[in-house]
Amino acid sequence: MFSRKKVDPFFDALVKISVNVQEALHFANDFRIKNFEDLQEISTKMKKYETDGDTLIHELIVMLNKSFMTPIEREDILALANSMDDVLDGMEECIAHFDMFALTDIDESMNTFIEYIVKSTDEIVKAMEKLQNKNLTSMRENAILIKDYESKCDEVLRVSIKQLFLHEKDPIRIIQFKDIYEQLEDIADECQKVANTMETIIMRNA
Repeated sequence: MFSRKKVDPFFDALVKISVNVQEALHFANDFRIKNFEDLQEISTKMKKYETDGDTLIHELIVMLNKSFMTPIEREDILALANSMDDVLDGMEECIAHFDMFALTDIDESMNTFIEYIVKSTDEIVKAMEKLQNKNLTSMRENAILIKDYESKCDEVLRVSIKQLFLHEKDPIRIIQFKDIYEQLEDIADECQKVANTMETIIMRNA
């Protein structure tokens, strides 16, 4: 179905969107929050990644509107782009909540969540590169791994909330930490939506 000799601009755009998401999540994972100034710094940087992601989505939409032919259904291209952007939006919002709560305490559960999400974004980039090379069927292995990481995040959520109510006595911290845990699990869910969209594309085109 695809010409393997030419790089498709739509697939190239999807790779760029995925790489921006990946870089943002790696930045969040590698950044060490020690004080309130760090919270402001990471919030500002994540907002920049989110804005860059919006620009990439806009450029893709313009390209879709101008093109008569697309390599796969234009709805699938847009759904894939938007689902990746939702991962970044979720992380930017989560970091904004750290800033709003003035929360500098990062516990092991939060680190575990983010590590799994980062691994998911790595798989998303690999899958987009396979799509760029018209190797659709092998994207399935990336989708499977992303779903596995999401399942692990489900378990982290259950354990972390249980431990929170068992050991934390401050009701404000319970509210804050539970909010962060649930936001991080939601981001893992958004990664799974990317995987589901990938599988739909494979089913329709491979």
